Amino acid sequence: MALRDTPSTCPTLWRWLRCPPAELRLDLVLASGQAFRWRESSPGAWTGVLGDRVWTLRQERDRLWYTVYGRETPGPETDRILRDYFQLDVGLAALYRTWGAADPLFCQTATAFPGVRVLRQDPVECLLSFICTSNNHVARITTMIERLCQAFGQHLCSLDEQPFHAFPSLAALAGSEAEAKLRALGFGYRARFVSGTARAIAEGMGAKGLCQLRAVPYAEARRVLCALPGVGAKAEAVPVDTHVWHIARQRYGAALGARSLTARVHQEIGDFFRELWGPYAGWAQAVLFCADLRKGRASGSRARRGRSRASRGAGCS
Repeated sequence: MALRDTPSTCPTLWRWLRCPPAELRLDLVLASGQAFRWRESSPGAWTGVLGDRVWTLRQERDRLWYTVYGRETPGPETDRILRDYFQLDVGLAALYRTWGAADPLFCQTATAFPGVRVLRQDPVECLLSFICTSNNHVARITTMIERLCQAFGQHLCSLDEQPFHAFPSLAALAGSEAEAKLRALGFGYRARFVSGTARAIAEGMGAKGLCQLRAVPYAEARRVLCALPGVGAKAEAVPVDTHVWHIARQRYGAALGARSLTARVHQEIGDFFRELWGPYAGWAQAVLFCADLRKGRASGSRARRGRSRASRGAGCS
């Protein structure tokens, strides 16, 4: 099957939702380390797996265009899925104004990073993917998740000979041989946590019960999640990792009582940002995390260019 990267390719198979850039920027959201199943398949076009479908998305002015591969024609049901995934019922521009009024530092950063919103992902995929983020970086996590899906997930289709797979079922990852297979795929110590959490959910609350945690009080949901193998303090309304820790210390001067990322520091940072930004603090944090991630990539790119120039200079002497 051929990739469709613009609405001019088979127009009847494309559909659009009204969504201005202030409400969503695909290039910022899909490459920000929230989800790991999307790639920029051509300039401005993002192709990936959402549920049991393969999609290509593209933004043009105030329109979010999309196409779905397979026998299904885009319609009201796929509109609903996409709106739910991007949580488009949440007015983002108004939240940016609220956060900016409460936090001048946020306002300085947000100008260059509009349209960053939190994805509403499948809970099983989100949980197991984030177990893989421990001591890791986005590029390697993306590769690991792709290997996971190819080894355990159902094949959905191939686009220009590139295969796409669904995220594996709990049963597939809870099997007796899953941990050994994951280790062979390069998951290291995370293999035990991925298979162990899949087994704990499958034998306990099930995927439906995990999804129902969305409706329980935050403290209860956190308690249940943190009892699963390999799930730590990232299971927060404001997820805290080394990026967020450095943001809190260096940009906000947060007075934290330790020099390392302890459980108490996790709590202090979360409390600090929740008090500053309010109910959607996790969304505001996503904006700053995205900005920090982009800054890191730009610094790495400049360093590589510098090494390349130095190498060329040495070769000419």
